[in-house]
Formats: sequence, C-alpha cells, structure tokens
Amino acid sequence: MSISFINQEINFRLKNKASIKKWINASIKTEKKKPGKLCFIFCSDDYLLGLNKKHLSHNTLTDIITFDYSKETKDISGDIFISIDRVKENAKKFGVEFENELHRVIIHGVLHIIGYKDKGAAHKKKMTQMENKYMKLI
Repeated sequence: MSISFINQEINFRLKNKASIKKWINASIKTEKKKPGKLCFIFCSDDYLLGLNKKHLSHNTLTDIITFDYSKETKDISGDIFISIDRVKENAKKFGVEFENELHRVIIHGVLHIIGYKDKGAAHKKKMTQMENKYMKLI
C-alpha cells in the first residue's frame, strides 16, 4: 500500500500530506476495499487537457482524470490526475476554500477507483452523497 503525491509541470505544495493519506486509507477501508498503490498527480489545465484529448478523445477542460489499475485485483490502485487550475477556478465558482475543493476532488478520484460512477443523474447523486460522507471525515 502506498499513496504518493507528485507535481507534473507545475509548482504546487500539498498541505497536510500525512493526514490526507490517513483519510484516504480510512475511506477505502470503510468501503471494504484494500488500499493499493495510488498516485495523485497535480498538474495544469493544459497538461490535463492533453491527457483528456489523448486518452478520452474529449476536447474539454476537467478537474480530474482517473486511471484505474485495480480491475484485476482487490487492491484499490490507480493514477489520479488533478488540475490545480480547475480546482482553484471551481473553488471560486462554488464559493468554497481551495483546500475544501481539492479534498473533494481527491476523494472523487478515489471513489471512481472504488467503482462509483458519475454519468447520469442517479450516479451523480450517489457520487455526491459519497463525497459528502467522506468529506466529513477529513
């Protein structure tokens, strides 16, 4: 089990890494899953847009792209790319603190790897409920 945080072509410093790792691990275990190898890659809008075009054929900005590597195992493993530019913009848009929005995006990525979806109204509603549940634990 390992959780890592890295930057890709940006200068960003994540605060409280140890407590965020504990929170992620506790959230995964609450879902009756086993933490595997998770890598959170913080990047720019431009970098994430490039990934979105290349891997998903989408020409749109997004705050997160998740690559799930745990399909064949019981461990929750994957790469979670997060645009710090989008998180900042969304924090302003939704009137929340940057750290709050970042934590929501982090747990959103973890929930995707666990198996939650957000396509369609019912899935989006469930995803938001789960995000809210785990946001209370941080």
